Amino acid sequence: MLSADQLLENLLERARGVMETEAVAVTAALGRVLATPQTSSIAVPPLDNSAMDGYAVRAADVAVAGVKLAVTQRILAGAVGAPLMPGTAARIFTGAPVPPGADAVLMQEYCSAEGEAVVIHALPRPGDNIRRAGEDIEAGAQILPAGTRIGAAEMGLAASVGLADLPVFRRLKVACFFTGDELVTPGAPLSSGQIYNSNRYTLTGLLHELGCELIDLGIVPDTLEATEAALARAAHEADVVVTSGGVSVGEADYVKAAVETLGHVDMWKVAMKPGKPIVYGRVNDADFIGLPGNPVSAFVTFCLFVRPFLLKRMGVVDGLYRAFAVQADFAWAKAGTRREFLRAQLQSSGRLALFPNQSSGVLTSCAWADGLVDLGIGQTVQPDDWVRFIPFSELLK
Repeated sequence: MLSADQLLENLLERARGVMETEAVAVTAALGRVLATPQTSSIAVPPLDNSAMDGYAVRAADVAVAGVKLAVTQRILAGAVGAPLMPGTAARIFTGAPVPPGADAVLMQEYCSAEGEAVVIHALPRPGDNIRRAGEDIEAGAQILPAGTRIGAAEMGLAASVGLADLPVFRRLKVACFFTGDELVTPGAPLSSGQIYNSNRYTLTGLLHELGCELIDLGIVPDTLEATEAALARAAHEADVVVTSGGVSVGEADYVKAAVETLGHVDMWKVAMKPGKPIVYGRVNDADFIGLPGNPVSAFVTFCLFVRPFLLKRMGVVDGLYRAFAVQADFAWAKAGTRREFLRAQLQSSGRLALFPNQSSGVLTSCAWADGLVDLGIGQTVQPDDWVRFIPFSELLK
């Protein structure tokens, strides 16, 4: 069996980024991956501007507190004032350009208006409360590198420099199907021995969150012929095929056999818990990843391995998750023979509690948890020990 690190490394080595690109409006770019770097043709802010409501002055005109200056103009955001004459002040508002000649802005709380004049109660220093032109972005500067996955902040950043459209890679096509005669679609009645197909909804939700173009082939009967037919269709229509179930060693586990018939298997099994039976291979030009059928195993292996693989296929430069050291508020005395990923919740104390049932069939643990405690082979834990914690914020965004 491969170690978890070996599996992830091998998957990323095989991840081929999509090449086709298209232009989309910034308003439609959420979740897309930038194909070429973007630069700004303007400086942001374009002019020196006021950081707050107050009065623009020449610092040299306010040598002592109590100086009274004539207010000769009023400058709102979006307007450009006249040059400030010596011995005068300008009423100015947040975001308004600082008039030529002024070198400081005093907060209005430190000033008193008296008719057409203002009394200054604090001594300004040159540069006070002025946001300089280009302080955020200089003209010609790169604002977004290629391979950036566009979020709300990136959309706003692009808009701030006047970009209406962005060049992005096309959406990655991912087909999925689910095997098992025991599986039933929610809404239908359950017969004895049947279960509802939760993995379909977990995995399609994860794929939608990534921004993939989903091809959902549903439940496939537990026969080799049906599995081969579904796999052939999926590999023809998609860049990547993801399945759950049918990749273990049971007599009715046909997915791995179908991949070996129609393509080839490159990797099988990983030394971790939950999630040992995971398969990677190729069918024609499509990548194939077969996940375990147990709900927690499917969820965890998708987050740890499939997600970074798909992000790289989508064109993301760095899609790896980060782990953090957090103190345990639990004990784990069982030294495992495989690397273990435990569902844990961050408490108000800043420490981690474990879900009481760590079985790979208890999907409740994934909805309850904030992330995964990553335990090495043979590692035990006592309360107050520092452990490696991978928050779901790193695995689900």
